[in-house]
Parts: sequence; structure tokens; C-alpha cells
Amino acid sequence: MAAFSHHLEKFRSALQGAVAAARPKVRFQLTYRTGPLIALWVLLVLYPNPFYLAVSVYRVFNPDINPAVVEPLLDGLPSDPLEIEIELLRRIPYRYDWETHGMPWYFPPTARVVERGEGDCKARAVVVASVFEHLDIPYRFNSSLVHVWVEYDGKAPSTFENPDAKFYQQDPETGERVFQVPDVKWRLWFDSTKEGLWDVMPVFRKALLLFGIGLLVIARVVLRRNASQSIDNTRGL
Repeated sequence: MAAFSHHLEKFRSALQGAVAAARPKVRFQLTYRTGPLIALWVLLVLYPNPFYLAVSVYRVFNPDINPAVVEPLLDGLPSDPLEIEIELLRRIPYRYDWETHGMPWYFPPTARVVERGEGDCKARAVVVASVFEHLDIPYRFNSSLVHVWVEYDGKAPSTFENPDAKFYQQDPETGERVFQVPDVKWRLWFDSTKEGLWDVMPVFRKALLLFGIGLLVIARVVLRRNASQSIDNTRGL
């Protein structure tokens, strides 16, 4: 009897050790599985067709500059580059991507911008660049974390458009591509991102996004609690 009790105690100790070792693994697995599901849900709510996100990233470094499609915009343009840009921005009113494309962030081709006649900084920049290309005006195509713009000789810097803000610059004339660490104004970056990505997001998309995330988090909590209870029940054997 004493021998049996001894072996039973050893079995119980081994089982308790296995349970203690399994608990972090169970929690890690639940977290590991929930995180990717939340990321996938966010992606599909924001981009039902993820192709548009991929092509937009590509166009950051390979913008669709198309001089042929901007010919309708050439009539009545002034000759000075600064005045040309001002006039083009007047003709292409600013609209967020949510409003024009139904997505939080999209880099459109020039033809689509000309067709719609509106767009955000990316859309307006490709139009300005395409007109400059058509008129043989030298320019550089710049991107920061929150803005895209065309730089040219004689253009004065501003809060969003200055040499320190950009992380990438492309010179179509020379083919030179320059990367640098931008000087990020975090408060400005946060306010601009919130305004463009969240504030103008359709209410239905916001509700769908938050509902899905909340449901996945609740499921994770319930599964984790059930897993812990199951382990505790096993420990009590």
C-alpha cells in the first residue's frame, strides 16, 4: 500500500509539473492565434480587395506619371511652376481616399484622378508631376510619412513640404532615388493620420471594424479561461 501511495504521489507531482509547463504554452497559442486573426479582420474591413493596398505601396516608389492624360488640364495654365501648381490644386479639390475610393489609403493612377477631378495629396501630386513632365519642367517627387508632394526650383518649404520631412525622393530626370530618415513631428503625424484614416471613415466600417475586434478579443478571453479551468481541473486530480 505504501509503495502504491508513493507511486501515486510521484505521478501527481509529474502531472502538476506538466500542467505548470503547459499553461504558458496554452496562453501563447491563444495569443498567437488571436493576433493574426485580428490583423486579418482589420485588413479585410479596410481593404476588401487587398490588391489595392499592394499596388498603392508599389506606386509610392513608382508613381504613375502620365503626361498624355493631363492634356485637358493644360488649357489656360500659367507659365510659372508655382502658379501652375496653385492652379492645378484649385482644379483638383482635396478629398480623402475614403471619400473618393472607399479605402483609407490608395495611390491612384493619373488617369483616374483626371477623370474624377478630385483627390488627396497623392492624387494631386501625380497630376502636377504629369503636367510638369508634359511641359518639361524639372521636378522631384517626394514622400513623407503623411504627405506626397512635388518639389521644384523656387518652391518655398512648408510644414508638410520640406527637405527634412521626406523619407523618399525620386528625380525622374536623373533617375536618382534618395532615402533618408525623416524628421517626424509626431503630434502632427498623429493628428493628420487620425483625420484622414479614422475621422472620415464611414460609420458602418467603423462599427464593423470594432465589432469584429471585440468579438475576437472576447473569444480569446473565453477560450483562455476555459483552457485555464481545464488545466486546473486536471491539476486537482
